[in-house]
Amino acid sequence: MRGDIFKKTCEYILVLMMVCILLLTGCSESNDTDEDDMIKAEESSGISAVSLVIGSDNYEPYNYIDESGENVGIDVDIAKEACRRLGITPVFKQITWDRKDSFLDSNEIDCLWGSFTMSGRTDDYRWAGPYMYSRQVIVVRKDREINSFADLKGKRIAVQSTSKPEHIILSGEDDRIQGVSAVYSMSTMSELYASLRKGYIDAAAGHEVAIKRFVDTNPQQFIILDEILYKSELGVAFKKGRSDDVPDMLNDILKQMIDDGTIKKIAESYGINADIFMGDD
Repeated sequence: MRGDIFKKTCEYILVLMMVCILLLTGCSESNDTDEDDMIKAEESSGISAVSLVIGSDNYEPYNYIDESGENVGIDVDIAKEACRRLGITPVFKQITWDRKDSFLDSNEIDCLWGSFTMSGRTDDYRWAGPYMYSRQVIVVRKDREINSFADLKGKRIAVQSTSKPEHIILSGEDDRIQGVSAVYSMSTMSELYASLRKGYIDAAAGHEVAIKRFVDTNPQQFIILDEILYKSELGVAFKKGRSDDVPDMLNDILKQMIDDGTIKKIAESYGINADIFMGDD
């Protein structure tokens, strides 16, 4: 009797062990299948990165830090939506703009994205874009009686270091601006604005949207000249030797966002003239 009970108990244990083995094997195969599916999905998307580290300086309203310490702005909103569509996470990093290339070269950031002009730099980086346009303008103090570019003769003007206005004015390639007494290259737009407020300079140059935001703080003291210094194509700059497909895929996403009106909607949410912003004017 006891022998029969022992025999049945052993058989029962053996059955349980076989069931457990089958269950474990099934789970293993399921996990392997899930991992394979994830790898296949990743390969089909062409993206191995899980994040995109975006470098920019504080350039309101394109990319800046608000009172709560969050990165906000036109380019920030565009980047967030583009990365969402790509399935990666945007990481925003504030950098010193005149050292932007060293940040790229050292791989501290993946790209430069903050109202960055493609025009004249197409061979310097690997680009995604253009995704929108910007006009470079000159703002002056009203008390200096400057009404045109010609009136800048003998005046002091400030530009941001390594910017397009710096190149244009220092090179003398714009015949409308001649005989400027001094050109000051500053690291940040905040320094430029402060110098203009205090009267250390007579004029300053930069992207129209940013300059207009500054003028709106004191329209009785400053005015933007009617002439346009330069019309820029804005893009996202990656290191020229980057070998993956992220820049090309981002370029495709940005085109989608132009076509479906997403970028125009973002621009308008910041009070921008979208027709100019999208290159229609």
